[in-house]
Amino acid sequence: MISRNFKNVLVVSVGFLSLFTAYGGLQSLQSSLNAEQGMGVASLSVIYASIIISSMFLPPIMIKNLGCKWTIVACMACYVSYSIGNFYPGWYTLIPTSVILGLGGSPLWSAKCTYLTIAGNVQAAREGKKGPDIINQYFGIFFFIFQSSAVWGNLMSSLIFGQDTNIADIPDEQLQTCGAADCGLNVTSNSTTTRPEQTLVWTLVGSYIGVGVLAMLIVAVFLDNIDQEQTSQFRENRDPFCHTFLATFRLLKDWRLVTLIPLTMYSGFEQSFLAGEYTKNYVTCALGIHFIGFVMMCFGASNSICSFIFGRLARYTGRAALFFFAALTNFACIIALLLWRPHPDQLPVFFVFPALWGMADAIWQTQTNALYGILFPRDKEAAFANYRMWESLGFVIAFAYSTFLCLEYKLYIVLAVLLLSMVTYPIVEYHEHKHPTPPIEEGAYVNHKETIQALEDKIISQTQL
Repeated sequence: MISRNFKNVLVVSVGFLSLFTAYGGLQSLQSSLNAEQGMGVASLSVIYASIIISSMFLPPIMIKNLGCKWTIVACMACYVSYSIGNFYPGWYTLIPTSVILGLGGSPLWSAKCTYLTIAGNVQAAREGKKGPDIINQYFGIFFFIFQSSAVWGNLMSSLIFGQDTNIADIPDEQLQTCGAADCGLNVTSNSTTTRPEQTLVWTLVGSYIGVGVLAMLIVAVFLDNIDQEQTSQFRENRDPFCHTFLATFRLLKDWRLVTLIPLTMYSGFEQSFLAGEYTKNYVTCALGIHFIGFVMMCFGASNSICSFIFGRLARYTGRAALFFFAALTNFACIIALLLWRPHPDQLPVFFVFPALWGMADAIWQTQTNALYGILFPRDKEAAFANYRMWESLGFVIAFAYSTFLCLEYKLYIVLAVLLLSMVTYPIVEYHEHKHPTPPIEEGAYVNHKETIQALEDKIISQTQL
């Protein structure tokens, strides 16, 4: 029998898998599908700008009032609204729904991280194990399941768009402009990157809306309200509004969080590069828009498998070794992308880069999330809100300069942030090694059903009639 906490981890993971099957597929397509006047990339920039705003105050307020479970459900509805906005994409539909999604983005991820951290500490206390080990394991399982959403979402887009009858051969003059060889700002002027047939777009977006609604139902029905008692106590003994409102900013007084800002922002830079630049300037330019899904599936599969592996491997190697391995992998990929001139005859190479990028991203996601949970156990909501805020700032900056900076300079910027991260992160890791943060006692989070079960387990014998 699996533990109740493990079951909850699976429910959260499957819910996010379903939700991001839709959003991940749409995000990968925005720079190519809605390329007119940079509308797609602009919508992504608005999303992450809104996440920054919501990170400043919404997560602590929503999580403490609604609890983790219902915060997740409410914020999932915000993501579904963006899929609806893509049904008839335009400035008046994409931008408002981007704002709605962004406002729900930070509370969603903060609630998920808080939930997994609580569940990990509870399970560790029961088994007599270290909290960080179980938390790492739970984040590894979550990202193993969650990251496979890139496989299913992109498989849907490639299979549906592959039915388009307007797919054309790519002329040699266009191939000369692919990759870092050219600025990469006018790729979308070629016939091979025009929108697929409208009926195919509607079919895809309708499918994405369906799986988004399914995610909400999965979490609402099957997820335990693990922090219900704490939520009730908060509503009864409410702190002043300004105290909760400023919780995210108050945590910035901790020098460890400030020192982790470059590492956190890099997560946004590297994800936005793959979703916005690699898909447009390498894949769409040289192969066509219908290949984006297949290439990003490779990223998702690699990310999913490596998330599971590294989540378990961390207890043996430590976080630092994994972080430096991810940095080395990304460094090699960036140098290679500066030199590579993509061509359809080199088809396997288009899949090698996302596979390596996915392996590195698996480390950035699992270990950075776990690190925040370990360093700030008493301020989990505010810590994960900061995580989303600074990661989203990386997304916003990257998407903001996407339409006017040459690809070569974009690669140099990603490289510079990576190198800065590898200078600042070891400072925090060294301090944590010398002065470990004591975990908080999570025994209070055992829910009512588990308390009854614990009492029943104490019955020595019972006569059967």
